[in-house]
Amino acid sequence: MISDESDRFNPRDPKPADAGKPSKSVKRREARQLATQALYQWHMAKQSLNEIEAQFRVDNDFSDVDGAYFREILHGVPAHKTEIDKALAPCLDLTIEELDPVELAVLRLSTWELMQRVDVPYRVVINEGIELAKIFGSTDGHKFVNGVLDKLAPRLREAEVKAFKR
Repeated sequence: MISDESDRFNPRDPKPADAGKPSKSVKRREARQLATQALYQWHMAKQSLNEIEAQFRVDNDFSDVDGAYFREILHGVPAHKTEIDKALAPCLDLTIEELDPVELAVLRLSTWELMQRVDVPYRVVINEGIELAKIFGSTDGHKFVNGVLDKLAPRLREAEVKAFKR
């Protein structure tokens, strides 16, 4: 039974139906993590996207993953690879070919989100990219990713970045 004083904890109160379920942002973060690994595999092994997707769905627990977002990233990044790499190039001190493959996967994913998913705030895209680089990248890879995305965001989301900095 729910108590009349809603701000007080009552251990007998029923838990909401979604208690213990991950939030949308957590599910998207998990999708980004798996997509980073899948994009790395695609870049290194040159496997088909459908093979990689099938393998990831068999080998990983998708109960806490936004599976549709994983699929959208996995198929969206390669579909826009030329456009993504062209957007990244002016923000890099290296060529695309010289980048660490893990950091390249993170940068491509983040660039795709900046270009294709305007519903995701640019600051979220940058923060998620940094977190992915911390998890999967080299020791200081997150600093590199942060620097590149900080240069890239105003180019791709000029109005949003200006509005935030007011």
